[in-house]
Amino acid sequence: MFKSIPLPKDLPARAQTLLVNITPQETRVAVLEENTICELHVERNSSNSLVGNIYLGIVRRVLPGMQSAFVDIGLERSAFLHIIDIVQQRQDPESVQRIEQLLFEGQTLLVQVIKDPINSKGARLSTEISLAGRFLVYLPQNDHIGVSQKIEDENDREMLRQKLSQLLPENDNHGYIIRTSAENASEEELLSDVVYLKKVWEHIQHQAKTDAPETLIYRDLPLAKRVLRDLFNEHTREILVDSRMNFEKMQKFAQTYVQAATDKLRRFEGERPLFETYGVEVEINRALQSRVNLNFGSYLIIETTEAMTTIDVNTGSFVGANNFDETIFKTNLEACHAIARELRLRNLGGIIIIDFIDMLLPEHQDAVLQELAKALSYDRTRVTLNGFTSLGLVELTRKRTRESLKQVLCEPCPTCQGLGHLKTVQTICYEIQREIVREHRRFEVKEFRIIASPVVIDMFLEEESHSLSMLSDFIGKPIALSVENTYSQEQFDIVLS
Repeated sequence: MFKSIPLPKDLPARAQTLLVNITPQETRVAVLEENTICELHVERNSSNSLVGNIYLGIVRRVLPGMQSAFVDIGLERSAFLHIIDIVQQRQDPESVQRIEQLLFEGQTLLVQVIKDPINSKGARLSTEISLAGRFLVYLPQNDHIGVSQKIEDENDREMLRQKLSQLLPENDNHGYIIRTSAENASEEELLSDVVYLKKVWEHIQHQAKTDAPETLIYRDLPLAKRVLRDLFNEHTREILVDSRMNFEKMQKFAQTYVQAATDKLRRFEGERPLFETYGVEVEINRALQSRVNLNFGSYLIIETTEAMTTIDVNTGSFVGANNFDETIFKTNLEACHAIARELRLRNLGGIIIIDFIDMLLPEHQDAVLQELAKALSYDRTRVTLNGFTSLGLVELTRKRTRESLKQVLCEPCPTCQGLGHLKTVQTICYEIQREIVREHRRFEVKEFRIIASPVVIDMFLEEESHSLSMLSDFIGKPIALSVENTYSQEQFDIVLS
């Protein structure tokens, strides 16, 4: 078993700038820390994130063997509900309950999306509802007051609990989580959050009683407003918005819920587009490449599969000024910060394996792990870091709640189907010849006609002309060739006549 390495909590905060680019089709938000782009959030009107949405679902299948259920919430694919995400089980985890005792097919459930659909997997659900405000997260089915783990001082945690408890009515037995942003919040601001969240919950309960199943009951705030609720903090220098109409909407929202952000909001009116001015467009294109260049010629190779992401560190042309061990050590140290940034920028989640360049000295390995932990500590998403394995690899996990940047912006290549490679022209020629032999044995025909891309036909007319002639003699039938310019290199048809 790996022992997780704690991430430091007391590092100095980084000043941040938030860039909000809005068009009728999509909203994009870039987070700059010390003028370096570290995060990119994209929300398209045609495919908004579902996380936080609340639906009235219908249980379609209960799977006792997996202790899970498929719930229909009106999406293309059924959503997934595991027993650990059912509120009764979460409130009493020591009780021995099985999902078939809690759910039945055809049952209607109020559920909240906690993970977006990714690839072929449906959305993941929870029956434990949570509603996020500016300073609090409201848990209407719970009865305890929790405090964000980022607030570490126990005295501060207890003071915040007491402060909120005194503000709540005596008959309020619902739960709350005090967010990090509540550390400096006034009593009026906390009470305003409580009133707002309770109104939202009352509306949800009413809709659940009157709406039909498979219906969206509640949608989380749009990305532009979530910037103010979730990304803005005391270290935010400014928030630049390039849409006049949405700038005014964000101003009104800030004046009501996030007054501290009002003075930081700016309407961007530059001659060049906002993202182009700050170099974000260039960074987006770089984030879609597998190679990431570092200083002095070293680089990373980042490859993602459905199961995991692998990151390979290479010295490249970097030779260093001292001995070879020192060169490797410096390359690995630099890679730590680049890796942490790429994980955030690309929004990579799940299991991540890092193949640092082999280091002989144990003190170098320890220093690299500490540097990586330091770089990862600025990530808003939960990260668990483990040490070096016997193979010299570092394993970490990063919570995955939405699609990666590449999944949002790209689709599999229609030619290679996401493999990243094409069969060679010669390979395709040989496949065609084998197919002709198979068809010859099955059917009696007068002639075979090969329809293929120009490069394949050229190969048959030149390098493979002799083999094609031998094949024609072997089957005793003529073979004709036809070019189809719309075909990809791997695409072909054999016509029998």
